[in-house]
Amino acid sequence: MKTNCKKWKYLLCITAVMTAFSSIPFSTQAADQQVRLMNEMDKKQQNTSYKMNSAEDRSMFVVTAGAADILDAEITSSDLPDMNVPKMMTPDKNASSTTKKSDALAAFVKGMMVLQPELPQSNLVMARVNEYVNIRQDADQDSEKVGVLYKDCGGDILEKNNEWTKIKSGDVTGWIKNEYLYFGKEAEELAKDVGVLTAYANTETLRVRQEPSLEAGIVGLLAEGQAVEAIAEEGDWVRVSYEGTTGFVSSEYVRVEFGIDTAESMEAIREREETERARAAAEAEAKRVQQKEAVFATASELDILAALIQCEAGGEPYEGQVAVGAVVMNRVRNGGYPNSITEVIYASGQFVPASGGRMESLILNKTTKASCIQAAQEAINGACNVGDALHFRRNNGRPGLVIGNHVFW
Repeated sequence: MKTNCKKWKYLLCITAVMTAFSSIPFSTQAADQQVRLMNEMDKKQQNTSYKMNSAEDRSMFVVTAGAADILDAEITSSDLPDMNVPKMMTPDKNASSTTKKSDALAAFVKGMMVLQPELPQSNLVMARVNEYVNIRQDADQDSEKVGVLYKDCGGDILEKNNEWTKIKSGDVTGWIKNEYLYFGKEAEELAKDVGVLTAYANTETLRVRQEPSLEAGIVGLLAEGQAVEAIAEEGDWVRVSYEGTTGFVSSEYVRVEFGIDTAESMEAIREREETERARAAAEAEAKRVQQKEAVFATASELDILAALIQCEAGGEPYEGQVAVGAVVMNRVRNGGYPNSITEVIYASGQFVPASGGRMESLILNKTTKASCIQAAQEAINGACNVGDALHFRRNNGRPGLVIGNHVFW
């Protein structure tokens, strides 16, 4: 009996030990499986974080983890790269795990969209014409002209449609048809070719030197605000064109600007044209009224010329009397006529009074007007108010210079 009891005791002990050992592999296997799952998740988190944080250029960041990986990693704002994520997109701490994942992904994607750089579009236009194109007040061919954009001139785009572009060029703002404009790269390339670099002195007295050195000789001086053409910027110096020669100025004391010619307004055009007309008139007047070489004349020739002047223009203003004498003297100086006053006046068929005896009557009776004698003397001395005119007659509408009742040509 005792022997049987001992056997049962041994059997129960062995069974308990075997049961214990048989349960150990199962528990260990489960633990190992759980550890492997945890390690895989950690690796995914570490891989995603590493790929984010190791991007060389945050502004051009590229997502290398898939959407599922991002959700599995449960990204929060602290896991994202340094970027400006709107607060409203930051996951709420009290929100569910799924909500946090969705909000984090949305915030990340929006941040990436914000960080994508946009290529700048050129705002420059240049005239695409051989001479000029009109600038209109409105986008209409019949609209009022407000200015002119000449060849090699440009401006900035304010508004554009399929047919017209509104530009600002200098003081002019208006519309030009697109077919008469260069845009984008074409405009930029043309501007580079025709534009000019200008250096403006920003100090009281700026020395222009022969070489880019403070020890170099001085070519000239620029006062504050004065400008010269800049050829190139070379380190601390700017190479410039100074009175036809090359010089150098310190870049510290100049402001260098690149510029192109701009449009001209209608007001400026009218003012310029008026100035040109006035200048042309002044030149014509200077040519008309001039001091020519004096001609030697005897007393009798002075009397003859004075008598002719009285017969032709005795009732005219003094200017008209000088004009008649000047025509006679122009002929004397001209190789196509005789070279003396007497021969010119008495040439056949030239002056009616010379053949009628009236001139001789004035000379013999000494009744010639003092103003006519003075006009004759001035003409002989070189005074001329008719330019190179060789003829005159009563004004009958013939083209020429009109003085009093005569036209001169």
